[in-house]
Amino acid sequence: MCGRYTLFVEQDDLEERFDARFTGPFSPRYNAAPGQKLPVITNDEPETIRRLEWGLVPSWADDATNGLVNARAESVAEKPSFRAAYERRRCLVLADGFYEWAETETGERIEDSRSSSDRRSDGGKQPYRIAFEDDRPFAMAGLWERWEPETTQTGLDVFGGGVEEEGDDGGPLETFTVITTEPNDLVAELHHRMAVILEPDREREWLTADDPRGCLEPYPAAELRAYPVSTAVNDPATDEPSLVEPLEPA
Repeated sequence: MCGRYTLFVEQDDLEERFDARFTGPFSPRYNAAPGQKLPVITNDEPETIRRLEWGLVPSWADDATNGLVNARAESVAEKPSFRAAYERRRCLVLADGFYEWAETETGERIEDSRSSSDRRSDGGKQPYRIAFEDDRPFAMAGLWERWEPETTQTGLDVFGGGVEEEGDDGGPLETFTVITTEPNDLVAELHHRMAVILEPDREREWLTADDPRGCLEPYPAAELRAYPVSTAVNDPATDEPSLVEPLEPA
């Protein structure tokens, strides 16, 4: 799955890269998590970068609990929770890296640059960041929805949390999900799924094509890097530049 990601590129660079403008202030994210409002470009406003809440709530849902963080590329066109959004409400989820957690061998040690001590995994999971070598921004394939019942409170799984920047204004709740696919050779060493990273020349196709299934292939492994980062990223409330710093084996 894709449960956390980063986006700390300068606002001007993001706007130039995606030929779109922010509707409000942009804050760098080093630990973007479900439940937060994050920058996306929707198919109905391709020249605008808006902030929607991560955790898709279908328009027909009885309430806004249990937002859906990911959607599988293999079933997204048929699954009731995503079918309507796949047909009519696609989006680009802006990022410059994403995290995955890999199983580690008992006793493996990784030096944590956030402190003077080492952290021992003890058979737990080690977080890794996957990104381009130059940390350039990219778009993950996403879907978005608008939900309009009486309340806009959401409840998400263990990956949810973080600090909300905007309060509920009483209007519709707009949410998004990130589509995942089979991993490429790099990510397969860490996890059995990966976010769909769109080729730049297929981003508009994803937003507008009648049948965009060809966009949902794993991104080539040779263009990406993966490196271990601090376990501080496990806490969705922690969001600071040190999270993207590489760790070294002890």
